[in-house]
Amino acid sequence: MKAIVVSDPGGPEALVPSQRPDPRPGPGQVVVDVAASGVNFIDVYHRTGRYPMPTPFTPGLEGAGTVAAVGSDVDSFGVGDRVAWAQVPGSYAARVVAPAAALAPVPDGVASADAAAVMLQGMTAHYLSTSTHGIQEGDVAVVHAAAGGVGLLLTQMIKRLGGKVLATVSTPAKAELARGAGADEVYDYADFPQGVKEFTGGAGAHVIYDGVGLSTFEAGLASLRPRGMMALFGQSSGAVPPMDPQVLSSGGSLFLTRPTLAHYIANPAEFAARAADIFGWIAAGQLSVHIGGTYPLDAAADAHRDLEGRRTTGKLLLTP
Repeated sequence: MKAIVVSDPGGPEALVPSQRPDPRPGPGQVVVDVAASGVNFIDVYHRTGRYPMPTPFTPGLEGAGTVAAVGSDVDSFGVGDRVAWAQVPGSYAARVVAPAAALAPVPDGVASADAAAVMLQGMTAHYLSTSTHGIQEGDVAVVHAAAGGVGLLLTQMIKRLGGKVLATVSTPAKAELARGAGADEVYDYADFPQGVKEFTGGAGAHVIYDGVGLSTFEAGLASLRPRGMMALFGQSSGAVPPMDPQVLSSGGSLFLTRPTLAHYIANPAEFAARAADIFGWIAAGQLSVHIGGTYPLDAAADAHRDLEGRRTTGKLLLTP
């Protein structure tokens, strides 16, 4: 089968199209013909070695497709079922083998491409807005990179819960996308601290959802109200350096968390509930999915270049 292989960590050129043996399901496993694989910043971190992986490896964690074979002890899925996943290594491939427990059924009314586009980023937006800091009516939330894959979904979910969204973007085109998702105000990164101050009358935001990291972190802490929360869920601009916890006290008894999706879907019931919510909203027309680009699997390097170059909006997909 066709797959992308990384033998030596590095730039996008490290993503090499290759031929690999077709996978076979073991007990409790399912083999899936991949319809689309999601491209995420964590894939970049794996490729560069920021998050080390044993080499050689096939990157990618997210996707959707059709069950091609099931192993023993699998009674939750059958051949021909459509499924999606958020945490299955090796997803930049024509086929993946996955634990059945890591798969969510894709209902009628949800396209496979949309399912692939929302599993990792959609469930990230879901846990951030419902669990990390559960949005309450009237909460003011800053969403950084609001025109990205997580940002567009997170903005919509915050609005569903009755919150106010102050979005940051880098271009006018991205500003329009953020407004279309429901953002109450949209700012350039350099202007968001003043924007938060003016919007809240100096009180500050209840929560900042920050997937950018280094370039936005300090200004974000300074833009929170007392007992506000900084949810630092990514680092697309670089890692935040170590800090003195006293900063949180002097800022107003602030909360700081560095969440990751795996800990919010470790329980199978929680994983199933989050997926069911998201797919239900899509099928009902209550959650819009913006696919910003679809690339052939062989062009995975181009997808990474565009993602890292901040030339993208919404979700990027690879198709075998």
